[in-house]
Amino acid sequence: MKRNFTSLLLYFFLIFTSNAFSQNKSDILNPFSNRIFSGKGYQPLQDLKWKFKTEGKIFSSPIVQNGTVYIGSEDGYLYAVNEKSGTLKWKFKTNGAIHSSASIYNDIVYFGSFDGHYYAVNAKTGKEIWRFKTKGEHWYSEIGMWGMKPSDLLMADLWDFYLSTPVIYLDNKSALAIFGSSDGNLYAVDAKTGTLKWNFETKAAIHSTPILEKNTVYFGGWDGVFYALDCKTGKEKWKFSTEVKTGFTGIQASATIYDGIVYFGARDPYLFALDTETGKVIWKYNAENSWILSTAVIKNNILYVGTSDTYALLALDPKTGKEKYRFKGNGYVYSSPAIAGNTIYFGDFSGNFFDLNLLSDGKESTTISTENRNKYAASTLNNNHLDFGFAAKKADLSIYAENQKVMNEFYKLGSIVSSPFISNNVIFYGSADGYLYAYNLKKEK
Repeated sequence: MKRNFTSLLLYFFLIFTSNAFSQNKSDILNPFSNRIFSGKGYQPLQDLKWKFKTEGKIFSSPIVQNGTVYIGSEDGYLYAVNEKSGTLKWKFKTNGAIHSSASIYNDIVYFGSFDGHYYAVNAKTGKEIWRFKTKGEHWYSEIGMWGMKPSDLLMADLWDFYLSTPVIYLDNKSALAIFGSSDGNLYAVDAKTGTLKWNFETKAAIHSTPILEKNTVYFGGWDGVFYALDCKTGKEKWKFSTEVKTGFTGIQASATIYDGIVYFGARDPYLFALDTETGKVIWKYNAENSWILSTAVIKNNILYVGTSDTYALLALDPKTGKEKYRFKGNGYVYSSPAIAGNTIYFGDFSGNFFDLNLLSDGKESTTISTENRNKYAASTLNNNHLDFGFAAKKADLSIYAENQKVMNEFYKLGSIVSSPFISNNVIFYGSADGYLYAYNLKKEK
């Protein structure tokens, strides 16, 4: 039985010239369609600049703007932290865990909470501007999931950790905040007021972050369907169905658009490349029974994406899907990678954070481990690698509660499913140990 987890979690940056947006020119701003940051050469991880402690696990991803790092925690707070010092500027309390990442537009921070609301707060003060109530936010759940016991128990999918991050669609008249919900709707609300403009209903929860391109919004959901809608009206343009089967259903990853192709991973388990205009398949990559929940990033005509059970960061040809090489981590790779210069950065579920020199085909790398990983590795990991059966210690994994216990053991390692953000030669990411980390990057000589 597969044990996997989405990573996706994405950001939004309102800078027209930023590399963080789609490499296709468009009048629509994109939330990290291609997660490229400024940098030169190979810039390996160096020393810890600071770390900031929250009171809950961190699954959301940081975003940095105007000297402030914004990140949500399972403790129910959205934090604004000084980029240089790691000291708290302000925190905003919700009544639920914050697994959505934040986006920023016009000094407003947008994000969602498990308390059933999406929020807009002032980026400088943390004061609430508006809140939008959905029909409820929750982990994707099924009765007797995957045949586990007790068969009549409503079970949360242990690998569904994120809520959708709002993205901003601009036209000549207004700005819309567009986001998915656990209630199965994609919502578009007025970015200034939070007033509903339209919604599109699907058959299951939407926890991926939508992506915008040429007046079209693209997203996938737990119903296993990938959709393309008109941004202004919410009218469907096309849809594409992935395979539905036990344990391999749903789209948790957020998509990437590059050169007229939209790429996304699914649990069926493939990485798909579809034509953005028609939804027709260009190619699909078989992930060897490993879910692809990481969001792809493309640079120099190479696509990079993480996998779950094969513990890999893949390097693929974006035109054909042919594998060029892979780098194997020590656990599930749910963290969506970021690239600066010739370096790619990402974390894994065992508590390791990696950098790779892209010019070495992944052969030159640096690894940093959380303190908790070093503390618990011997008792939790099998030969320094994540192993669900080993961590279960002969427990009956047909029982749901036993699976929960293994997950809690993994979390002690400081699992990294947060996706990194790079600013001023510093990389930021969160961990299940509750810390937001800031590491200096070595400057190219």
